[in-house]
Amino acid sequence: MTQKTVRFGVLGTGRITRRLIADLQSTDGVEVNAVASREMSRARWCADQHGIPVAIEGYENLLKREDVDAVYVALPPALHHTVALSTAENQKDLLCEKPLTVNLAQTEEIDKAFSKNRWLDATGWLHHPRTKAFSSWLNKGSLGTITHLSAALSFHQPFVSDDHRLSVELGGGCLLDLGWYVFGFTRFFCGKNPNAIYADAIHECGVSQRVNAMLWFDDQITATVSCGYDTATRKWFEVAGSAASLICDDFTRPWHDRPTRCWIHEASGQVQSHTFEGNQERKMIETFIREQSLERFQRQAIDTARIIHAATKSIELGRKVSFTELDK
Repeated sequence: MTQKTVRFGVLGTGRITRRLIADLQSTDGVEVNAVASREMSRARWCADQHGIPVAIEGYENLLKREDVDAVYVALPPALHHTVALSTAENQKDLLCEKPLTVNLAQTEEIDKAFSKNRWLDATGWLHHPRTKAFSSWLNKGSLGTITHLSAALSFHQPFVSDDHRLSVELGGGCLLDLGWYVFGFTRFFCGKNPNAIYADAIHECGVSQRVNAMLWFDDQITATVSCGYDTATRKWFEVAGSAASLICDDFTRPWHDRPTRCWIHEASGQVQSHTFEGNQERKMIETFIREQSLERFQRQAIDTARIIHAATKSIELGRKVSFTELDK
């Protein structure tokens, strides 16, 4: 059976957008037909750089095109909700950069809007073959009983003055940007949301620059996470069990100049080193365009938004917050 070609339109022309365009164009069964920006000059520049036939001024103009089946959205987070709902109204499938939206209510609204079409948040690490190995080891009990999770994600880099990560109005701050990964990591390995969270934040320019949190799950599992813009590059985690620990030092995106890797440290002191092949972004795109269900990825995204919602409340209140409070 011949696979149907999925025709993509791209909204946004930033650095992340340009990187994923190459992955889209390298994936079998995908073609990129159009790119849109607020300014025609930027859309035209991006289209010329990547051999995309159509450049469009205005996001809505792209969403109405009949030669587009799906859109990839890499706009500032505050724009995701409106664009996503319009994507659903125009009966297109949606691949959207993380964070999916700026709050839980918007995330849940998007999920409800896509009753006829598909949506997926572009959290690449969930699709890497290495992540399948993580799940396999957990299911086989290779680590013993899981007791504690920890993760850190950061980089130290001055931003240009108009970077959306410095703007409250555009959904800036590390809580949404980097917290999506570290909180999502805890949800992935526990398979459910925590019962309670205590989070604090250091703010600058009105947005979070560093966030630290403690989380409590069922079965006496605990987690600690940290993310920020004021610390050297880190993207590691540890999943500690009664028999061994799983350690990864590049879980969000593999180092470009090193093998994709992880280690299992056994209680005896023995260390198992594992390496993997595969491009997580192309695997993610393949998952998105195939007919398989996206429900488990969507549940992961909604639950991650819920954890961030709880973290936000904890930061605002300055205390531990139980998830039962959020349901009242």
